[in-house]
Amino acid sequence: METIDDFKNTIPQTGKVEWIGISAKRQSPVTELQEATVQVGRGIDGDHHCASGNGEGKRQVTLIQREHLDVVGRILGRDSIAPTLTRRNLVVSGINLIALKERQFRVGEVLLEGSGPCAPCSLMEDNLGAGGYNAMRGHGGITTRVVEGGTIRIGDQVTVVAVTSDE
Repeated sequence: METIDDFKNTIPQTGKVEWIGISAKRQSPVTELQEATVQVGRGIDGDHHCASGNGEGKRQVTLIQREHLDVVGRILGRDSIAPTLTRRNLVVSGINLIALKERQFRVGEVLLEGSGPCAPCSLMEDNLGAGGYNAMRGHGGITTRVVEGGTIRIGDQVTVVAVTSDE
């Protein structure tokens, strides 16, 4: 009989990178990229989290689901919201990001490990308007650590690394 752990370890979906963005400083504008270089234990080159990274942070690269941009938009009475407003590094579609929490997964040639949920900050109220913070709760995506660096490009696949039987 299959258990809940069996179900948690079954992630056959493949996601896709839809958007990449960085912010040079904590509250500076987000710059959209076609590709990004990712450093082990630090994050994306040019992003403020990478610049201040010491290899120990949980928030080296942040991801949000494309599908959740639509959900947050609808909560706020819009069709969708622009990725730049969420201040996440990657927008992916086709895979449930919360299922990747505490898992290793590949984004193109980069190996990431889910480190937790990406909670909204007070900037969401500024960026999205009244109710923006609460609209993002539960839809903010995940934070990750970089295990293997490389390049991430728009269109890259997001795939879970096989789960071993000793987990």
